Amino acid sequence: METKEYQTIIVGSGPAGMTAAIYAQRAKLSALVIEKDFVSGGQMVKTSEVDNYPGLPGMGGYEIGETFRAHAEKLGAIFVRENVKKIELEGYRKRVITNKGEYLAETVILATGARHRMLGIPGEEELQGMGVSYCATCDGAFFKDKVAVVVGGGDVAVEDTIFLSRICRQVYLVHRRSELRAEKFLQEKVRNLENVKILWDTVLEEIEGKEQVESVRLKNVHTGETVSLCADGVFIAVGMIPNTDNFKELVEISPEGYIQAGEDCITSVPGIYAAGDIRTKKLRQIITAAADGANAVESVQRYLLSQK
Repeated sequence: METKEYQTIIVGSGPAGMTAAIYAQRAKLSALVIEKDFVSGGQMVKTSEVDNYPGLPGMGGYEIGETFRAHAEKLGAIFVRENVKKIELEGYRKRVITNKGEYLAETVILATGARHRMLGIPGEEELQGMGVSYCATCDGAFFKDKVAVVVGGGDVAVEDTIFLSRICRQVYLVHRRSELRAEKFLQEKVRNLENVKILWDTVLEEIEGKEQVESVRLKNVHTGETVSLCADGVFIAVGMIPNTDNFKELVEISPEGYIQAGEDCITSVPGIYAAGDIRTKKLRQIITAAADGANAVESVQRYLLSQK
């Protein structure tokens, strides 16, 4: 059976992957999008309301995902639902091996994203999008004048706490150790905020609520004492896990597990690009992922022209 060949194969159908599909169609490239999930959209489909994507205030993440997908398909983008297992280099071409077959491509755009590290406690999964969030800049505005709990001790957790302190009536920063890992200037700033209380040596044991977060159960790691705290929102900032396991032998990876690539999305391997949350970057949002998708296709076009 003949293996189909494309000018570019896009792995992943989150905001980066679908934007890349749109730009690839506009550039008249032969392209294929390989997605493993039943629904396009990546992480944003788990967000009940997105309030920071320009022009679409308040639209649900699932709905935005459908809108992105419809736009790509209207332009002629082809999607297949398969799981990419491996990518092999064959000179100028790349062989993309999935659980169902193989494809050949001149270029590959990796857009498999990253996932938030979860605490794995009762109530966390059940109340996602109903008060449990992993992105303060995405969802913080919904908790104006309310009580929020932030979990973590690194830069992101402290930055989220500072951000939420401007919106919320009260913010509790829960950290399992007796000192923060965040940069010193951030620590100093958060300690001086009147409506922020740091709960040291404390872990979150359970998030409670029926249709919305109502309270959390906390445990002191030294004494074992548990207390219940009323809260409207829980923001978990204990790290991200990039979906790069299948590409670690292919391209250069940062110590944190992200693919090394700049704004042009160019990786250490010619003809392979990384777009969206999978690559090294400061801000991971829908809008920055979409921008990466556009930049990746621009780099693809330049590469293809250079090979002629």
